[in-house]
Amino acid sequence: MRLFLGIPLTVSAERGLSAVVARLRSRDDGMRWMEPASWHVTLQFLGEVTPDRCACVAEQVRTVRAPAVELEFDRLDCFDRTGVIFAGVRRNENLVHLQEAVTRATGRCGFRTEERDFRPHVTLARRRGKGTLPLGLQQRLHGALRIPAFWARECILYESFPGKDGSRYEERERFVLVVG
Repeated sequence: MRLFLGIPLTVSAERGLSAVVARLRSRDDGMRWMEPASWHVTLQFLGEVTPDRCACVAEQVRTVRAPAVELEFDRLDCFDRTGVIFAGVRRNENLVHLQEAVTRATGRCGFRTEERDFRPHVTLARRRGKGTLPLGLQQRLHGALRIPAFWARECILYESFPGKDGSRYEERERFVLVVG
């Protein structure tokens, strides 16, 4: 099974991002737009995982205790190399602490921390095929996002089911981060 750990969005965050996507999206933009139900902030991608390692991950992540994390969207942007349009999430001390706590927990199951810096974001769309984004779409990406911040008090172990129209995600387990 293909797994990752992420923070779900609130209904109001989904609504705000949906309005942004509606302004960006066009019929012939060459993008595969993600469904709002799949939006999340990835804490750690685990990849293909055996059932035993999945059980270990769940057991270890259940021990993570972290303060609530305020998530604030700060920009629309694109990872040029991969053609991913995303809503950037401002890094803050609690978010970094949570991401590090999660990777320490999964490390006890043999998973490694990524070499790249943690760049919190929500993937909104992926380019179909190769090439650059259409110029009009590129121009609409720049600028701040005005979506209300929200507080995350849990993370989810998701299973990913890749398909020709994009991946579908199912919740395997939900973890409360804050006790009390």
